[in-house]
Amino acid sequence: MMTYRLKEDNLLPIVSKFGRKITNGVVILQGDLAAGKTTLVKAVVKAMGIDDTVTSPTFSLQQVYGENIFHYDIYNHGLEHFLSLGMLEELDKKGLHFVEWGDDALIDLLNDAEISTTVIEIVKVSQNEREYRVTYAHT
Repeated sequence: MMTYRLKEDNLLPIVSKFGRKITNGVVILQGDLAAGKTTLVKAVVKAMGIDDTVTSPTFSLQQVYGENIFHYDIYNHGLEHFLSLGMLEELDKKGLHFVEWGDDALIDLLNDAEISTTVIEIVKVSQNEREYRVTYAHT
């Protein structure tokens, strides 16, 4: 596990992993409400040179940025609804797939499907500082 303690306006140490070490697969984002899950996705999209507006896909289920960054939120509908819509097949597509609110059941499913999976747990340390705990569930 890698741990980063960063201010929200300087996420470069963790964002630099995307495009170098983490280039494809699913990135599960875990953390309380307002922990900074969407903020991290915004920073990655910006660092990849994509000029799209990043918003939480809470009500739309999926957002797409550029050609190969996908952003999902399964908070409102849960994993079963997500799977019933055929979204597991989406997660196997080439690209980076950020999933907010993914849990151990999803991680197990992705491991069984041999889909590369990174888990980032975000813990709010202060108003503008977070701890990011990065583990690789399946590579």
